[in-house]
Amino acid sequence: MKYTTVRSYRAVLQLTTRLEEGLAELRRRPDRGDISITTVIIWVAAVTGALVIAGTIAAVIAKYNGNLSGI
Repeated sequence: MKYTTVRSYRAVLQLTTRLEEGLAELRRRPDRGDISITTVIIWVAAVTGALVIAGTIAAVIAKYNGNLSGI
């Protein structure tokens, strides 16, 4: 077999093995302590807030860029 075929086969085998291990773990312990919806909401709000602040700063700098160059 060609080298790329062997590498592809090996990658598929590793992914399949990892998937089977993950499914076995899920069957053994259904409650694995996954992150809660509250945590996801907090992270989304934090990232959104950071993007809004960064966008506001960029807009202010773009608007007053000529005036700020002499400082």
